[in-house]
Amino acid sequence: MIYNFHHIKYKTSKDTHLGRFTLIKNNLINYYALWYSMPTMRAIYQGRILTFSQGFRFLGAAVIFFLLAGCGGGTEDRKSAPYRDPGNKPPQVRELLNQYMPEQMTDGIVKVAIIRNFAVGDHTRQFLEGCVTEGRSMGFIVDTFITAGDNELCRKLIARISRADYDGLILFHGDADFTYDALKPAVYKPMKVVTFDALPYKNGDPAQEILPGVTSTAQDDVKLAQSSLNAILSLSADPPARVIRAWSGPGIPPLDRRLSIYNEFVQQGRIEEAAWIYPRDFAFSRSGVREALSAILPEIPEGSVDAIWASYDEFAKGCIDALEDAGRQDIKMVSIDISNDDIKLMLEHPDLWIATVAVDPRFIGIVNMRLLAAKFAREATPETYIFTPQTVNTTVLTNRLNMANIAGTVEDWGREQGIFDGYLWMAALKTAVKTYIRLPERDE
Repeated sequence: MIYNFHHIKYKTSKDTHLGRFTLIKNNLINYYALWYSMPTMRAIYQGRILTFSQGFRFLGAAVIFFLLAGCGGGTEDRKSAPYRDPGNKPPQVRELLNQYMPEQMTDGIVKVAIIRNFAVGDHTRQFLEGCVTEGRSMGFIVDTFITAGDNELCRKLIARISRADYDGLILFHGDADFTYDALKPAVYKPMKVVTFDALPYKNGDPAQEILPGVTSTAQDDVKLAQSSLNAILSLSADPPARVIRAWSGPGIPPLDRRLSIYNEFVQQGRIEEAAWIYPRDFAFSRSGVREALSAILPEIPEGSVDAIWASYDEFAKGCIDALEDAGRQDIKMVSIDISNDDIKLMLEHPDLWIATVAVDPRFIGIVNMRLLAAKFAREATPETYIFTPQTVNTTVLTNRLNMANIAGTVEDWGREQGIFDGYLWMAALKTAVKTYIRLPERDE
């Protein structure tokens, strides 16, 4: 399933004018209109006199149908008008975009697609919020798509977006075995591309070439793993620490990189693995890990395991659910990644979930969008960019803390100033957009 599937603008087979898929939206409205008018249609069929309520229902349904008929319809048999910017940009914003991003403005708008090929969760929402807010602050049209770890669906969606008239693409998580080949048509179109946790190496081999023109960003997975595992080691006076590993793979690049560090700790005799748990379906990570841990907890005597290492925060949530269900208080947990949901659960279970190591997901989204904008403006961009993680101990959290204000507690958290924002054109665009369009303030 593709979540948040916005329209795709594409060229029809019979002409070069732009058309659009409206997909789900119009159908849902049509179904509602049909349901809403059913009592009225039955009354007409039975020859009864309409009540005022029935007449109003019928009139409302007719208006909906006629409105949709006027703006919908296929593009296969008739020419459609060029797509117009729904934001109706002010002249100053349009002039600046034409000046600094002329290639992208050939049709009057700058359009960006974001694909998040990862499980749906609060971390996803934070990342997308960063991307969308930053893109709109520069006058871009931003569409978001979530394929929830379905690689085949992700591959097909990349192909569709590559054929559409998007100017840029941000891909969040792409498996090594398909990322290079899937993105190649987009890059050679040419479309500007930035990835996060998706390194487009040819044949998925780091020894071979990386797709030219793409900037790949990632969290420092070595530090994420090292810091989280060291936090676990601090719990045990006598190594090795006995650990339950919550991990899924192989084939998910960031989790694979984290596992390589975990394996080093095992080989060094610092960690002894008591069990390995994982979800059967990555799209349902939390519930899957909950079931997996619940199944083995009866076989684990109290006090025989020091901690759970959750290599991804959705796994951590499932572990907390299972521990709570079983009434177990003897197993601690350290995780990787953070979100508002995580903070809430850490505060509810401070004696179990003792720490997490993470990068602000909203900050990741912001930086990825800035890099894409820099490519639009023909700035030099790096081949890779690595985000440095920080440890968040549960002891520093309070009930008033969330992802919007955690920077006041965790030093340098999500500090976006100075990260690919020193361009004069970017400042000018943001000032122009802010002058004409009141953007919603971020919740505190």
